[in-house]
Amino acid sequence: MLAAFVEDFIMSRAARTTSSSHGIDLRGAASGPYADILTPDAVAFVADLARRFGARRDELLARRAARQRQLDAGQAPDFLAETASVRAGDWTVAPVPADLVDRRVEITGPVERKMIVNALNCGANVFMADYEDSLAPTWDNVVQGQINVHDAVRHEIEFDSDAGKHYELRDRIATLMVRPRGWHLDEKHLLVDGKPVPAGLFDFGLHCYHNARELLARGSGPYFYLPKMESHLEARLWNDVFLVAQETLGIPRGTIKATVLIETILAAFEMDEILYELREHSAGLNCGRWDYIFSVIKKFRNRPDFVLADRARVTMTVPFMRAYSQLLIKTCHRRGAHAMGGMAAQIPIKDDAKANAEALARVRADKERESNDGHDGTWIAHPGLLDVACNAFNVMAGPNQLSKKREDVKVTAADLLAFGPAGPITEAGVRTNIDVGIQYLGSWLVGNGCVPIHHLMEDAATAEISRSQLWHWVRSSKGVLDDGRKITLDMIREFLPQELSKVREHLGEKQFATGKYELAAKLLEDFTATDEFAEFLTLPGYEYLD
Repeated sequence: MLAAFVEDFIMSRAARTTSSSHGIDLRGAASGPYADILTPDAVAFVADLARRFGARRDELLARRAARQRQLDAGQAPDFLAETASVRAGDWTVAPVPADLVDRRVEITGPVERKMIVNALNCGANVFMADYEDSLAPTWDNVVQGQINVHDAVRHEIEFDSDAGKHYELRDRIATLMVRPRGWHLDEKHLLVDGKPVPAGLFDFGLHCYHNARELLARGSGPYFYLPKMESHLEARLWNDVFLVAQETLGIPRGTIKATVLIETILAAFEMDEILYELREHSAGLNCGRWDYIFSVIKKFRNRPDFVLADRARVTMTVPFMRAYSQLLIKTCHRRGAHAMGGMAAQIPIKDDAKANAEALARVRADKERESNDGHDGTWIAHPGLLDVACNAFNVMAGPNQLSKKREDVKVTAADLLAFGPAGPITEAGVRTNIDVGIQYLGSWLVGNGCVPIHHLMEDAATAEISRSQLWHWVRSSKGVLDDGRKITLDMIREFLPQELSKVREHLGEKQFATGKYELAAKLLEDFTATDEFAEFLTLPGYEYLD
């Protein structure tokens, strides 16, 4: 149903081609300020990366599909026998540059102009400018994001709000990192030899081409976060991309540094190997907690004994999440690499002091747990959480905790696979997933990839948990509410219009009209109804974006 729905939508559109040369077909606006980013040489650089590495990317995606078939057949993940020597070896990653030694608080957000200025100014150590989960990848968003980052690198970025407020950079700002899109995504507006380029190479290539030398001249460098990887072979591919980019651009080998988000269950079994593949370019690993939960649901959705409780109950303190977090710290510190904690998605609650105090107390406990465990820093989604996060990590004796080896940690494959809690699943939890799915998708479809919902900053990762749980609960024999009712597609279809009506009432008619919430409800129903699980909601959703 979903595939047919998307196909009908695509067929209703006419493709726009603005330039075509030497097998390079650029679709979408490329004039005015966009021309300064989409220069012939910059586009040729991206095209070269796509030609060199696109086929390997495709092979690795096929490998993901084959691995899923093995999981469906009952084969459990384990630490790889063929890379045992890497895990046993005595090696470390290369040292990081001076501006990546202290990363105690990192703030993240989309590559929007105002967001970039505020995040760089807020007092965090690092700002991760995001082309991935918090950005709806419309052509305008992606290319304007490149303009914004280009200007930020040169300290030329300014922004004037509709209310007349002026924003510009302070003298002292956060270190800039960039997250390109994952290997699974394409950039449909640039075709090379008839195929869309891998979106990650598009984002990485344009940023590196325009900004790598400028960043080095300013005492920093081209620093990246790498998302959604499922194996060390995918890390090897990124490392080879880095080598070619550095050689082509004439910058020293090892200049590019990258932190890998461990946000898939399969990558958790290959942390040593991922660090090893990137060892001269590595800036550590990060606990990408929300996508990690989504990955667990996705990978084990066909396992009869598997189920997770309401989304809110799957916290970092449940056994399988704690095992993953502590293994990441031990692995990183053994290899001299930073171990970054996960995201605090809370937003300050301005109209309820008691609720705000309770929310901040939860953030404080989470960050203190990370700091006490040995993480070297953490993520926040809002500047209002900066003080709480800083206070938790200011107890460190130095700029990081690399000396905290955590040799007491003994994590087995069974620990990583001890999923839970299995309950309760509540009607409120089902309705929350529907509500979040409608609100997030409704905003994403009009170009907003970072959406405040119920005092949490939702992005594609958190929305993925909601929609994948609905799909799984409908099909699993364990998808049963705490009152004994089986969760069914009919139940979801009953709740959908009710939750859509609540969204309309909550937002008000004016704001409701700015989104595509009715289409979002239809897509959420189709995501849930189709037996073929969509690997990422952004894949079919991307066809609705200009």
